[in-house]
Amino acid sequence: MNDTAIDYAGVFQALPGMVALLTPDLIYADANEEFLRVAGRTREQVVGRYLFDVFPDNPNDDGASGMRNLAASLERVVATGERDAMALQRYDVEDPERPGQWTERYWSPVNAPVFDAEGKVVMLVHRVEEVTELIRARGGPTGTGSRVLEAELYTRARELQELNERLRQAHAREREVALALQEAMLPARRQVRHHQAAVRYRPAVGALNVCGDWYDLVDLVGGNRIGVAVGDVVGHGLEASCVMGQLRSALSAASRVAAGPAEALNVLGRYAGVVDGAESATAVTTFVDFDEHTITYSSAGHPPPALVHTDGRVEFLDQATDPPLDARPDPIPRPQARTTYSEGATLVLYTDGLVERRGEDIDTGLTRLAASLARHRTLSPEPLADAVLLELLPPGGATDDTALVIVRL
Repeated sequence: MNDTAIDYAGVFQALPGMVALLTPDLIYADANEEFLRVAGRTREQVVGRYLFDVFPDNPNDDGASGMRNLAASLERVVATGERDAMALQRYDVEDPERPGQWTERYWSPVNAPVFDAEGKVVMLVHRVEEVTELIRARGGPTGTGSRVLEAELYTRARELQELNERLRQAHAREREVALALQEAMLPARRQVRHHQAAVRYRPAVGALNVCGDWYDLVDLVGGNRIGVAVGDVVGHGLEASCVMGQLRSALSAASRVAAGPAEALNVLGRYAGVVDGAESATAVTTFVDFDEHTITYSSAGHPPPALVHTDGRVEFLDQATDPPLDARPDPIPRPQARTTYSEGATLVLYTDGLVERRGEDIDTGLTRLAASLARHRTLSPEPLADAVLLELLPPGGATDDTALVIVRL
């Protein structure tokens, strides 16, 4: 292949199907030649105009719903950033040469988002296939076969559309429950014993706002100490979030009475063995002693915490790594290790959604994380967390959940 630049504008105009570009406000930004030809409109009649000014509902049809259905689909794409394939739509079109004359038309639309570098929806791809002739293919335009086929297809499409709407409403109710769970189980505590801390949670693309990742910050008994932990439960949805809540609460309680992080994970491992859905769950916990300037840590199959030293060096705390919570035979104790730090260092705990990418070695993700932390190390925890997420998560969102905890030591 040579280095000749691709004329994407030319490619867009030459696309064999009907394709238009819309702004999030539903203004036509462009339309390809096939779209204009089939719709029977000129470029001047379309580009720069509001979608439903160009194609309103048929005022002579009291049951017309094409405009309402299309608007709902496009608004969903803007709100969720997800592609939406619509059911078959009857959407009559006015003859531009004969005002007031409407032609019965049937369409199969698909709407998809276009993101900017920050993951915001900035454009909508509106692809349409006209299926009017297919519906009328048998028996001619006025034949009995055509009417039967038309009625059958239209009825099935409306049933599918109604079913999809019920599913969306059920998903919305489930999401409300998930939001309540997130607020109850993952409180955004920003100060622990007056030390600066930031927490972030990002659900996977297409998932509920609560899934299987969790974090915790607790004040420990005795001395100027805190416990910082993150964990990951396999799966998504309310079931995974309920298991997540049980494990987080159990580790929080165990950490307050355990002699160290390894003992806390031993207790959690025994508990995970009797919790349905906790199979292969991972966790890492750290005990920070601010008087001694030490971090004691232990990991159950989880990516290692990162310690950002004041000179920019990033140390991964990987000297006490063990299998996941339910995989360690009892009563063999889990390992733990200790490291020291200087005042002003930064402790970072995270889940694998931040560093893992499909088809990529985990070391590549850890290297990317270390570089980002070193580059932004002078920021306080809140802006540091935002900078790391912006650099490491894909623009359209990650395919796995991500939890992130940052504590200034």
